[in-house]
Amino acid sequence: MTDPRGHFADTETTAAGTPRAGAGWGWILAYGVLSVVLGIMAFASPFSATYAATLVIGAFFIAAGIVSIVSGFAGKGHEGRGYAIGFGLVSLVIGLIMAFEPATGAISLTLLIAVWLGVRGALEIGLGARFRRGKGLMIALGVVNILLAVTVLATLPWSALTLPGYVLGISFLFGGVTSVASALAHKKGAPAFSVTA
Repeated sequence: MTDPRGHFADTETTAAGTPRAGAGWGWILAYGVLSVVLGIMAFASPFSATYAATLVIGAFFIAAGIVSIVSGFAGKGHEGRGYAIGFGLVSLVIGLIMAFEPATGAISLTLLIAVWLGVRGALEIGLGARFRRGKGLMIALGVVNILLAVTVLATLPWSALTLPGYVLGISFLFGGVTSVASALAHKKGAPAFSVTA
């Protein structure tokens, strides 16, 4: 009797039914290539990528706001009703601003990135000062991040039009390269996205 699943049953699983090494590597590779392409596109057109990122984040805020408001009104007798409704209204307003005033939303995202860089830099300097080895590199990294934060803040609002797009591009590009490398290693038998113990 033949297996109705055909040859895929032999290539994707072992006799014990566990996934065979290398199974699904093509999908991981396809995801990685797509991420690299999206990353390159974001770098080629950072303004468009910033606009798209702002709209997507705005849509998430709108959805979260609506769900929170509905849950607040529906949850009668719940002590967190006021919080849920208030949080929902704030989220909804932020989402609507980002959706209908994407430039304002992009400035908000850029400010968050600048604050993140500044806090990260300060933490890295503090941590580096306590290191025995690699102290200079960690402190230098912290200084670079603080300088980046200052540069972003000094170039507002112009940096807001492209910086979120560049950040998105870096994320997609590095994530894609990592997935491609993982897929090729997985094809040769290594576990997908393996980590060392």
